[in-house]
Amino acid sequence: MALTDKYQSLIDMARAHGNISIEDRGDVLAVSGTVNGEAAKQSIWEEYARLDPDMGSGDLLLDLQVVEGGGDEVYEVKPGDSLSKIATHYEGVSWREIFEANRDQLDDPDKIFPGQKLRIPKG
Repeated sequence: MALTDKYQSLIDMARAHGNISIEDRGDVLAVSGTVNGEAAKQSIWEEYARLDPDMGSGDLLLDLQVVEGGGDEVYEVKPGDSLSKIATHYEGVSWREIFEANRDQLDDPDKIFPGQKLRIPKG
């Protein structure tokens, strides 16, 4: 079983509560990024405990940082979106600032996809 399959419910939960990246390193799955609040982080850790009760498999690296209420907003990309179009919804925020805030998951400002969760920095 692939690690992404084993931890799919955890991955889905983390994506729903924040902005994460996933790296399958063969024998270890690295899940890192930011989540919206301590409660979200705790629920993701509880899901990990459910999937690997002893947390002894050693096949998951979970590194989540909490972004409290004062942090960046998270925007889910919709079909037809571009960084420029998204920026028009946020006063004082440029597409370049959105791109820079999401460099952990974006290499090219023209390559975003529906369902992707992007941090929107405060303007």
